[in-house]
Amino acid sequence: MATYLYRLGRFAFRRRRLVIFLWLGLLAAGVVGAVTLSSLTSTGFSIPGTESQRAGDLLHERFPQMGGNSATARIVFEAPAGEKLTDPANRALFKDTVQRLASAPQVAAATDPYAARGISADSRIGYTQVAYKVPVQEVTPEARDAVRAAIEPARTAGLTVEYGGDAMKETAAQHLTEVIGFGVAAVVLLFTFGSLVAAGLPLLSAIIGVGIGVTSISTASGFLDIASTTSVLALMIGLAVSIDYALFIVSRYRQELTAGLEPEEAAGRAVGTAGSAVVFAGLTVVIALAGLSVVGIPFLTQMGLAAAFTVLVAVAMALTFTPAMLGAVGPRIMGGRIRGLRKAAAQRTTVAKKTMGRRWAEFVTRRPAAVLAVATLGLGTLAIPALDLQLGLSNDSTAKPGTSQRAAYDLLSTGFGPGFNGPLLVVVDAMASADPKAAVADTANAVRRLSHVQLVTPPTMNPAGNTALMTVIPAEGPSSTQTEDLVNSIRDLPSTGGATVSVTGATAVNIDISAKLGSALVPYLFLVVGLAFLLLMLVFRSVLVPLKATLGFLLTVAATFGSLVAVFQWGWLAGLFGIEGQTGPILSMLPIFMIGVVFGLAMDYQVFLVTRMREAHVHGATPLGSVIQGFSQSARVVTAAAVIMIAVFSGFILSSETLFRELGFGLAVAVAIDAFVVRMTIVPAVMALLGRSAWWLPGRLNRLLPNIDVEGEKLRRGLEPAVPEQTAAYAGLKNPRRTSATT
Repeated sequence: MATYLYRLGRFAFRRRRLVIFLWLGLLAAGVVGAVTLSSLTSTGFSIPGTESQRAGDLLHERFPQMGGNSATARIVFEAPAGEKLTDPANRALFKDTVQRLASAPQVAAATDPYAARGISADSRIGYTQVAYKVPVQEVTPEARDAVRAAIEPARTAGLTVEYGGDAMKETAAQHLTEVIGFGVAAVVLLFTFGSLVAAGLPLLSAIIGVGIGVTSISTASGFLDIASTTSVLALMIGLAVSIDYALFIVSRYRQELTAGLEPEEAAGRAVGTAGSAVVFAGLTVVIALAGLSVVGIPFLTQMGLAAAFTVLVAVAMALTFTPAMLGAVGPRIMGGRIRGLRKAAAQRTTVAKKTMGRRWAEFVTRRPAAVLAVATLGLGTLAIPALDLQLGLSNDSTAKPGTSQRAAYDLLSTGFGPGFNGPLLVVVDAMASADPKAAVADTANAVRRLSHVQLVTPPTMNPAGNTALMTVIPAEGPSSTQTEDLVNSIRDLPSTGGATVSVTGATAVNIDISAKLGSALVPYLFLVVGLAFLLLMLVFRSVLVPLKATLGFLLTVAATFGSLVAVFQWGWLAGLFGIEGQTGPILSMLPIFMIGVVFGLAMDYQVFLVTRMREAHVHGATPLGSVIQGFSQSARVVTAAAVIMIAVFSGFILSSETLFRELGFGLAVAVAIDAFVVRMTIVPAVMALLGRSAWWLPGRLNRLLPNIDVEGEKLRRGLEPAVPEQTAAYAGLKNPRRTSATT
C-alpha cells in the first residue's frame, strides 16, 4: 500500500493545479446542491419494531385528525399569591389569552383549560395545549413571536405565564462552537510548526473537506428524510479528523525535507508512510461509525453514515489535496516562521534531539509496571460513577434554569405532579371486539387499578368507533423505575373483550429505545471490535498489539462514562461547565454512539503512535529502542492532534442542545484520556513489558496475512538506501541506554 500511496502523493504534488481544481469543483457542486436541492430536516425519529412505534403508527392510522407530526406548545399559567385561576378576573385573562393563541399564525387550535381539566386541584396553576398545523421544523419565528405577544397582556396583569413544547424551541446555532474549536486548532498548529503557512494548510483542508461533507448531506436532504442533528455531528467529527489527518501529512513532509529529500520525493514519502497510517486510522473510524447501522434505529444509522462519509472525505483530502497544496506553497512550508517559535520548531525537526516526548518515553519505559498500575488504577477510579448510569430522553427538565421552558416544566410538576410531564398514551384496539365501547371501558378500569397511576383520562373513541385513546398520568416522574414498571404493567394487561392495549408517548419511547440499544450493544461491539481487530492485525502484524489497543479502548470508554455520569447526572463541576440545574439522565442513544466514535478515534492515536514504533522495529531497533524512538518521533504531533480534537469537541459543550452538549463533553474527555493516559502512557509501558513478543504473530497467520507495508519499509528498499540521519538514529538504538546517555 505504501508504494501506491507514494505514487499518489507524487502525482498530486506534480499535478497540483488539477487536484486543487477538482476539490474546489466538488465544494462548489456541493454548495450549489445544498442551495437548490436541500429540504427541511426532520426533528423526530422512529424506532421500527418497538411497541411504542407500532402504537404510534396505529394512532396515526386510526386518528388521522390528530396530525401526529404537528408541532405543539404548552402555555402554563400561575395565579398570584392568594389568588386562583378560577377567580373571575383571572379566568377572563386566561380565556382571553387562549383566544389570542388560537388565532396566532400556523396554530390549529388551543384547548380550553376549564373544559379540558387543565386546572390544578388548588386552582392556582393551569395550562392550555396549542396544536399547530405544521411540523416543528416549519414553525416560523413569526409564529413563535405571536405566542410571546399573546401571553404578554396576562403577564402585565400579574399572572405568571411560561411556555414550553417543541414549537417554542429555537433552532440551536452552532457557529460559536465551531469558531472556538477552529481558533484553538489554529493556535495549536502555530505552536507545533512555528509557521503560518504550515499551520494554515490543515485548516484549509478541514474547511474544504467539511464543506464538501456538510453540503453533500444538505443536498441529500432533498431526497431523503434526514435528521436535523446529522449534519452537525458530521461537522463535529469531520472538522476534528480533517485537521488531524492533514497535520500528520504536513508534519511528515517537513521531516522528510529536513532529512534532505527533494520536495516531490518528500511529498511522496510523506503520503506513503504517514498516509498509510491515515488510511487505516480513517478506516477504523468509518467501520465504527458505519457499524451503527446494525442497531436498527434509522436516525442513528443516518448520523453514523453521514459522519463516516465526512471521514472518508477527510482521508481523501489528506492523501491528495494536502500534497497538492504542499506543491503549491513550495519552500514557504518551511518559512513564514513566527518570531519566538522559530528556534523551537527547528529543534523539533531534529531527529536526535532529546525532546520532552523522548524524556517521557524513557521515564515510562524505565518503570513500566509502576506506571501501568498507577494509570490503570486512576482510570478505574474515574470509571466508578458509570455504575450509576441512568438513561433517558431529553426534555425541558434539563433546560437552563431561568428559561421559560424550564419554568413551565417546573410549574406543571408542582401543580399536577411529577408524572404530568411524562404522560403515557394508551391505545386500545377494539376492532376485533363484539362490543368495542364495553371493551374500552373495561380496559380503562383495569388501568386505573394499577399501581403508580395518578390519573386516567376518559377514553376518546375514533370516528370509526373501533379504537380508543386515553392518557395515563403516572404518579412518579418520567425517568423513575416505578413509571417504567407501570408501562410494562399496562402492556401486560390481558385482552378484554377482544381488545388489545399498546402504549406510546415519550416515556414509553425512552423505555423501548433503551431496550433496543441494550440488545444491539453486544453484536455492535463484536462487529466493530472484531473488524477493527483484524484491520489492526494487518497493520501491525501482531496479535498482542491489537489486543492491547482494544483493552485500552475499554478503559477509555469506562472512564468517559464515569465522567459523564459525574458531571451531567450527579452535577459535579456543573458550574464549571455551565450546566447548573440541568443535570439528569444521560441520553439513551449516547452510550452506543459514544462507543462507536470513541473506538474509531482511539484507534487513530493507536495507529499513528504505534506505526512509528513498528517502523523503528523493522529498521532494526531493539524492542525498547523502537518504543522510545517511535514515541519521540510521533508524540508531539499526536499531542497536537489530540489537543485540536479536544478543542473542537469542547466547543460543543456550549451548545443548548443536550445531545451535542453531552457528546462534545464525552468526546473531549475520551480523547484526553485515550491520547494522554492510554496511548501515551499505558501503551509504551505495555510495549516495554512485552518486549520483542509485542510483535509476535503465529507462523501460519503470518503467511496468510498480506503484508501491506504500512511503515513503508518495502518502499524505502525499492527507492534508495535509508536517509543517513535516520539510519544512524535507528542503528544507535541497538543500545538504547547508551543512546539515551549521549543524547
